[in-house]
Amino acid sequence: MIGLGIETSCDETSVAVIDQDNILSNVIYTQEIHTRYGGVVPELASREHLRKIVPTYREALQLAGIGIEKVNCVSVTVGPGLLGSLLVGISFAQGLCYANDIPLIGVNHLEGHFFSNYFSGKELVPSLFLIVSGGHTHLYSVPEWGEYHLLGRTRDDAAGEAYDKVAKALDLPYPGGPVVDDLAKNGNPGFIKFPRAMLQQDNYDFSFSGIKTAVVYYLNEHSREEIQDNLAHILSSFQEAVVDSLLGKLAQAVSETAIHRVVLAGGVSANSRLRHKLSEYGQENQVEIIFPPPILCTDNAAMTAAAGLFRFRKNKEGDISVNANPRLKLM
Repeated sequence: MIGLGIETSCDETSVAVIDQDNILSNVIYTQEIHTRYGGVVPELASREHLRKIVPTYREALQLAGIGIEKVNCVSVTVGPGLLGSLLVGISFAQGLCYANDIPLIGVNHLEGHFFSNYFSGKELVPSLFLIVSGGHTHLYSVPEWGEYHLLGRTRDDAAGEAYDKVAKALDLPYPGGPVVDDLAKNGNPGFIKFPRAMLQQDNYDFSFSGIKTAVVYYLNEHSREEIQDNLAHILSSFQEAVVDSLLGKLAQAVSETAIHRVVLAGGVSANSRLRHKLSEYGQENQVEIIFPPPILCTDNAAMTAAAGLFRFRKNKEGDISVNANPRLKLM
């Protein structure tokens, strides 16, 4: 069974073709126009999606070596995300399905991220599912495929958002996550003791606003020369605080739920320090840690296609009337 996925929830235009468990193509166009503004500009994102959706679709089919007549279902991200961006992908998918009489499946973007691990061939349930990205830091219990129970979420900034804001405060390029990760490799993570919020509280929620604010206060209290001389140490200390916060809540959830499998997804799951410390934790505590390959950490249509194909195989129904829901929840 062949599925085609379309992802336009934020600033990646992506179309993918999958055949059951195999990715035949996964074309991702990342919009570079936002780098000059230090963050995603919604109106510009919508325009870029309009400009790139058709050539991205054509390239995905060409790389997969199939025609649209071979596709059994089309899956499209319907939320959460930026309204204008979502509507570009949905409108294109609806026209495609109407013209070719193909079932359309609306996919929750967060569930899509869970399915970014689908192609690993590993068993993913039961598990604790942690999505860590620029827009989300959510922890779920997943007892079986398609069933998600929210345990905790960030009370303020998402982890990836904190990375971007700290990078912006230091005049580093956007997106900040990869830049901070790279520079932090040469620093001392114990140089500054930035706060780890909410670790002592009896819940699974996160908070990263305080870590970001502490970094800004530190920058305001030191000269440009001191900051530049210690840049790697500052970023390494910031990153350590973020990773410790994530690991602390995960360890608490593993202990209290007795679920010894952790599935990660989202852009921050590509972070080298997070992968290193979580892998160490897993080995020391007999906890299986599953990361998606780096190319599937970012927003991509292969994960959308996999989630949609799962839904289609389960219900054998589509709905061409799907609509965008920027605040869609994963229940």
